[in-house]
Amino acid sequence: MGTDRRALEEGASTVTKNRLEFITHSPEETIELGARLAQRLPHPCLVVLEGDLGSGKTTLVKGIVSGMGVARQEEVTSPSFTLVHEYGTDRKVYHADLYRIEGAREVATLGLEDLLEQEATVIVEWGEKLIELDFGVQVRIRMELLEGEDRRVTIEGLGS
Repeated sequence: MGTDRRALEEGASTVTKNRLEFITHSPEETIELGARLAQRLPHPCLVVLEGDLGSGKTTLVKGIVSGMGVARQEEVTSPSFTLVHEYGTDRKVYHADLYRIEGAREVATLGLEDLLEQEATVIVEWGEKLIELDFGVQVRIRMELLEGEDRRVTIEGLGS
């Protein structure tokens, strides 16, 4: 097991070969988890984020994007209305939000396939629709609301 995976696993409540589970207790901890995850993500890659409204998906993305060194945390915002945000120059990261997208036809109009062909990291909130369309999801992250600011973050697809 590599040191990058060991560093990510630190603090995990559940660890299996292909699944890590964490409990974060604040937005700051969720951002820190995202920054640690950024060091483990393959590039290029497709990351799908799932979870209820307010579960912390965009907060986790702030950590991932800043952890990759392509933007500062405060520059990362939800693309709910613009649908896709682009970060970085040399290393591209696209952050999409499919919350307002109804079906496969609308997903196709976003051009996500083109983004995936650009050797970029593509992070998609409300990405369950991509799983249905067999987009070749590599990393799947489920965010769950617990009590207060606590969140359960389940990460699948990082391998061993």
